[in-house]
Amino acid sequence: MVVLEIVALWVAFAATHLGLSSQRFRPRLVASLGAQGFQGLYSLVALATFVPLVWLYFSHQHAGPHLWYVGYLAPVRWLAYLGMAVALSLLVGGLITPSPASLTASGAIQVRGVLRITRHPVLMGLGLFGVVHLLTANVNAAEFTFFAGFPGFVLLGCWHQDQRKLAGSPDYAGFVAGTHFLPLVGSGSLRGLREALPALALGVGLAVLLRAFHTSWFGGAP
Repeated sequence: MVVLEIVALWVAFAATHLGLSSQRFRPRLVASLGAQGFQGLYSLVALATFVPLVWLYFSHQHAGPHLWYVGYLAPVRWLAYLGMAVALSLLVGGLITPSPASLTASGAIQVRGVLRITRHPVLMGLGLFGVVHLLTANVNAAEFTFFAGFPGFVLLGCWHQDQRKLAGSPDYAGFVAGTHFLPLVGSGSLRGLREALPALALGVGLAVLLRAFHTSWFGGAP
């Protein structure tokens, strides 16, 4: 039952998140509410679905049948530590250098810093966060549905962002042609890492901090 509720909340979060930002509904809502009013509604609906999702998971950790646990393997743990450092660096970098793909993007489209690594740094960071926890967590059905929801939503959400922006911005096609969907797959990634060194340093620092306090803050293995 809990697993189905987690799935239902992920579906509700994705449907409202993508629906409100779609070309069909967003222009009408902005016209009715104004840009700030739309942002307020969008944020409120996102919180109304995501906060219950997180609360439900943390209230029912390890619910359902056990699926796997490979976090005891040293290579997996170190791969996960690296993955979290990358995830947090993308997240921080995306906040420092907002992507033109984001809902609130404005101004000239420029490819620099973390955008050379992926044109969706914040979302890809969240997706990688989910993948890392599928590797390291003691995965029962509840863990699987909660953490797998992150990469699932991210892939759908990033695709939706691209389609929305391509339909509404003539310049966005050039941005897509000069960037990459998935992180760290393009030849410009090394240059992006160099340009995003402050975000990279902060991401690594946050990863070390979370590694040190994970058990006391969130429970489970660090």
